Amino acid sequence: MSEIFDFFFGQYKDYSNTDTILEITAVIFGFLSVWSSKNNKIWVFPTGMISTAIFVYLLLKWELLGDMMINGYYFIMSIYGWYVWTRKVDETHVTPISETTKKEQKISIFIFLATLIFVFIVYKTFNKWTSWVAYIDTFTTAIFFVGMWLMAKRKIENWLFWILGNIISVPLYFYKGFTFTSFQYFGFTFIAIFGYLAWKKSLDKNPSIL
Repeated sequence: MSEIFDFFFGQYKDYSNTDTILEITAVIFGFLSVWSSKNNKIWVFPTGMISTAIFVYLLLKWELLGDMMINGYYFIMSIYGWYVWTRKVDETHVTPISETTKKEQKISIFIFLATLIFVFIVYKTFNKWTSWVAYIDTFTTAIFFVGMWLMAKRKIENWLFWILGNIISVPLYFYKGFTFTSFQYFGFTFIAIFGYLAWKKSLDKNPSIL
């Protein structure tokens, strides 16, 4: 049993208790955020902002620039998404769940490619382009940047990006030594699948908002 525990959590013996507690706290609020998003609740944003703010601090401390940028971007987009989700499209309705338009699909491609270039430049500048992990980090960062933008716009396709990014992040974070965060993304994967199904059901019931 001790061998199994050491395999999953042995790296935490080198971490301070404060950092471990902060990571667990960020994970808890991360789950609350994704669960709120799955249920189409505005609480996705305040809980997400707490989680990402903690992760920005931790990831900066651990010198994981790509992951830090993802969470910093999440924080900023949460402010934008909070506004979009509560903005009235008429006197009685707020922004509804919808599918992406052709224009939004083109913007998504632009965000993806621009993120790839941006992260590459940052990694080269700070001499972080030193292993295969940098390639995966760059790819997942681009996926999550698009996913967060689509979620802020309340577009159902956001879940497809979250599912893909989460699946990649489970082994990636475990490899980096952050077991709790790896478990978080494992749980996120299932919530994202159910989130997509729930939003799809909502769209099917309200075809007029497509």
